Amino acid sequence: MEPSAAALDSTPDPAIVQPPGSSPALPPREQQQQQQQQQQQLRIGESGQFSEGLEDRGLLESSTRLKPHEAQSYRKKALWVSWVSIIVTLALAVAAFTVSVMRYSASSFGFAFDATLDVLSSAIVLWRYSNAAAVHSAHREYIACVILGVIFLLSSICIVIKAIHDLAKKVLPEVDDFLYSVSVLSGILCTVLAVIKFMLGKVLTSRALITDGFNSLVGGIMGFSILLSAEVFKHNSSVWFLDGSIGVLIGLTIFAYGIKLLIDMVPRVRQTRHYEMFE
Repeated sequence: MEPSAAALDSTPDPAIVQPPGSSPALPPREQQQQQQQQQQQLRIGESGQFSEGLEDRGLLESSTRLKPHEAQSYRKKALWVSWVSIIVTLALAVAAFTVSVMRYSASSFGFAFDATLDVLSSAIVLWRYSNAAAVHSAHREYIACVILGVIFLLSSICIVIKAIHDLAKKVLPEVDDFLYSVSVLSGILCTVLAVIKFMLGKVLTSRALITDGFNSLVGGIMGFSILLSAEVFKHNSSVWFLDGSIGVLIGLTIFAYGIKLLIDMVPRVRQTRHYEMFE
């Protein structure tokens, strides 16, 4: 007896068995997204390994990004910015020290110390880029960062001690036009210098330049904070502690950055010490 056509049509289709360990088929769009993610992760891993390989050879990443004449051009710009920074911040440091003594301002004293630190950090950047052959030297870069870290720690301790002393003695700041002028000028100039240093540091992949820029940025913030605390005290004398509190906060910020810098850079100095020092 022959089977009917209906019986033939009701025969179940054979099941498709996927090999063990294989993932179910994805739509074409999801497959493309997955492939792009895998390629991006691969590029990130290769970039990290490439950077580590450069450091193992005692070179910064800028050695592959910049042509020789470009690197020297940016090196000269870094030197010019450092000289300008030294002249400007030295003048601001003298003015801020004068304000702190005459007006009993803890934040002015903190800014004066930070400006002095900016002078020293810019001088270290000058040393860092004084040798044209060492523009991509990782060892020289890390030594400069370690010195900056030590200076940051010493400076922050002095700032915090002075601010705490003024808070304990309840020293009240005096406000006048001279304080306003120094505050506004300091805030604007230091902020502009910080932006330029950040840009050059990014191009040259220089942690020392970026650190110098961070210090200038702190100086700019401190300049505006002097103006803020003075204005608040002028209208409400009960908030006398704001000036000293800002000094403590800025000192602790510099201290934390100095610690982070030393933790990051001291091991790298040891790793690259067997490479030639470009002296």
